[in-house]
Amino acid sequence: MEWKKLLSDKILGDETNKNYKDVDGRSQFHRDFDRIVFCSAFRRLQDKTQVFPLPENDFVHTRLTHSLEVSCVGRSLGNLIGTRILDHHKELKKEYTNFHFGEIIAAACLAHDIGNPPFGHSGEDAIAEYFKRGNGQQFEKNLDSKCWNDLVKFEGNAQGFRIITKLQNPNIRGGLRLTHATLGAFTKYPKESIVPSKTINKHGKSKLYKKFGFFQSEKEQFTEVADETGLIKKDIKELDWWSRHPLTYLVEASDDICYRIMDLEDGFRLGLLSFKETEELLMPLIYTAKLKGYKDRNDNDKIGYLRAKSISDIVQELANVFADEENNILSDKFENDLISVIPAAKALESIKVISIEKIYSYRSVVEREVEGYEVLGGLLDAFINAANEAAEGKESFKNKNLLKLIPTQFLQNNGRPHDDLYMRLLNITDFVSGMTDSYAVSLFRKIRGISLPGR
Repeated sequence: MEWKKLLSDKILGDETNKNYKDVDGRSQFHRDFDRIVFCSAFRRLQDKTQVFPLPENDFVHTRLTHSLEVSCVGRSLGNLIGTRILDHHKELKKEYTNFHFGEIIAAACLAHDIGNPPFGHSGEDAIAEYFKRGNGQQFEKNLDSKCWNDLVKFEGNAQGFRIITKLQNPNIRGGLRLTHATLGAFTKYPKESIVPSKTINKHGKSKLYKKFGFFQSEKEQFTEVADETGLIKKDIKELDWWSRHPLTYLVEASDDICYRIMDLEDGFRLGLLSFKETEELLMPLIYTAKLKGYKDRNDNDKIGYLRAKSISDIVQELANVFADEENNILSDKFENDLISVIPAAKALESIKVISIEKIYSYRSVVEREVEGYEVLGGLLDAFINAANEAAEGKESFKNKNLLKLIPTQFLQNNGRPHDDLYMRLLNITDFVSGMTDSYAVSLFRKIRGISLPGR
C-alpha cells in the first residue's frame, strides 16, 4: 500500500471532488470530523451505555464521552505518527502535514462506536440472538447465506459503516460524504460477514478475522473505499476481504487504551476497586521517574493523574511500534493489534483480567445486559412482524398502528416496508439498533402496555 492513496481526500459519492478548503480553510478530513459531530446518530450516543447503566453515577462514561476521549487520544497519536511518516516519506510533505494524519484518525475514532445498539455490546448479541435462536430464525430459509450471516452475526462496526455511508442523509449518495481515507481508517474489519471454514481454521486465533466491517447492502460502498485507498485485496475465493488501512491500527489502539483505562477509573469511582488496587494496576504503565505533586492529591485526583500519565506514555510506545512495523503494516504482514506488542502489553492485560472479574460482572451491568435481550428482542419481534404483514398486505389493526411508529426513513418512498425481505429486516434492525437506551425501554414498555397512564 502507498501513503499517497491511503490519504485520499476524495469524498464518497462526490464525483466533482471540489476543493472545499478554498471555501472555509478546513481540510477535507477536518470536515469529516465536523460532519460526524453534527449528525443525529452521533448525538444519540449520549444516551447509550458504555459499561455502567446511565443513571448509576454521573461520573461514568456514556458512548458519547468515550468516543470523544478516544478521538482526543487518536488525534495525538495521529499527529505523532504523522511526523514520523513524513520524515520517512519526504515526498508527502508537498501535500500533507502531520496534522492531516491526526484529523483522519480523530474523525474515524469519533465515529468508531456510532453503530453500536443500545445496552452496550450485549445489544449486538441480543440482535444476533433474535435471528439465530429467537423468532427471527424462521427467515433463514428465505435468504442467501451472505445476507443471513449479516443478521445472525450482527456487528456494530458494520452498522456504523452503514450509518455514515447511507443512513445519515439517505437521499444523498455517500451518506455523510466522508473521505475515503477516513472511511478506510474507520473500518476495523474490512471484510464481509461470511467466512469459509478453511479460512477460520487458518486465521481463527486472530481477532482481526472474527468480525466484519460491512453488510452486503454496503459492499459496493466499501469496495469503492478499498479501491480508492489502494487496500490489498486478499486472494480468497468467493470472499470480499481486504487488508486493513494502516491508520485503522491506530484507531483501534486509541479505543483499546481508553476503554481499558477509563473503565478502570469508572470502576474505582463506583467502589468496585480499592484505591490501592487501582494504583497498582496503573503504575506499571508509567515510565516517568517522578510524579509531580502526586502525594498532595486526594485519591480521586491521584487516579485521574495516573490515568492521564499512563495514556501519554502508552501513546509514545504505540508510535514507536507503529514506526518499527510500518513496512509490515503496509504490506499486510502485520496481524496483531498494536497494544499486544508494546512494552505495556502485560500491564494492560492485567487490567483487562481484573475488569472482567470485578467491573464487567458487576450486578447492575449484568442486569442491564439481561434487560437488553428482552427489550431489543421484543422490539425486533413486534416491528418485524408488523412490517412483514404489511408487505404481504394483510396486517392487523394492531400492526397497522405499530407500522405508524416506524420513522419514514426506514420505509420505502410509499411509506410501506421494503419489498425485499433482507432489506426489510435490515431496515427494522436499523430502527431498533439506532435507539437510545431510554427510548428503547420506553417504547418497549408502551407497546407491551406496561406503562399505560392511569384512568
